[in-house]
Amino acid sequence: MTTGWASEATPGWSPPMDEGCLLCSADRLSDWHLEDGDCWVADCIVCMTPMIVWRIHGLPDPQLERALLGRLEQVATERYGDGGFWVDPERRRIPDHWHAHARPVGGFFDPRSTFFERWEEDRAQAGGDPASADGSSDDAGSPPSRGKVSE
Repeated sequence: MTTGWASEATPGWSPPMDEGCLLCSADRLSDWHLEDGDCWVADCIVCMTPMIVWRIHGLPDPQLERALLGRLEQVATERYGDGGFWVDPERRRIPDHWHAHARPVGGFFDPRSTFFERWEEDRAQAGGDPASADGSSDDAGSPPSRGKVSE
């Protein structure tokens, strides 16, 4: 099956990279779940949720983005079960290199993250989402509402 992606069209092709970009370097700092010429899925070193990264430094077109998200959903279903996750497309720390996270339903961090317990404690004390308690981010840590677009 061909996808029409650049890596299939040109043998020896390598994606454009930004030397200072942590996602371009693709260092293996956590468990990797999927890797091919177009993307990779590994556990994010901050939140420990499955994160998909497009190998090209930049943003894909909508059709390619849907295909990439399908790969993330496969890995997330293996980890959290069918319907046990939400896709977070917000690029908080590295906005110019496309990536997305699959977060557990009702959560932001994977329970394996060192931040998970602290986030849960802050959430309980704040009576909900700790990120929105200080007004810094109204939706951080919560899945987007139906029809809401997150960028």
